[in-house]
Amino acid sequence: MNRARKTLLEKLFADHGQALVRFITRIVRSTEDAEDIAQHAYLRLQKLSDEKDLENPRAYLFQIANNLAVDQLRRGKLHLEYVSQQLPAEGATATDDDHAFHQSPERVLAARQQLQAIHDAMDSLPLKCRQAFLLHRSRGLSYAEIAQEMNISVSSVEKYILQALKMCRKKVGNL
Repeated sequence: MNRARKTLLEKLFADHGQALVRFITRIVRSTEDAEDIAQHAYLRLQKLSDEKDLENPRAYLFQIANNLAVDQLRRGKLHLEYVSQQLPAEGATATDDDHAFHQSPERVLAARQQLQAIHDAMDSLPLKCRQAFLLHRSRGLSYAEIAQEMNISVSSVEKYILQALKMCRKKVGNL
């Protein structure tokens, strides 16, 4: 990184770091998430080929951060919708059935079949799709972290993970 860019980033961080985190916190309602998003925003700004083209680096930084925050909220909403679809029908609870948590041979067999269906689904996915899904589910990486690690866009990560979830749902639904 050249010295001018480092100086620009240091100045932006010193002058606007706390304001940026407060701005993002108002969007995502979490200081920890806001700090992560702010860091990713600085990294994106750092990757720009020529910061001299920016008329207002502060505004550009805040726009990057806003976009990242909105992306995170969108992913969270997508995740909540998926989880809500997987929950039992309203009114049906585990306490309705005294044997809900009993590990009968049928339940064990059904669980093994579901697990095998998920393994089959993973095996049938394209490599990048499987990689993105496993990075998210097994290592707990955020979409932005996966995008950075795989050197792809966050949008691509979203598409890969959605594709993996659809394939899992399809394979498990066929049981």
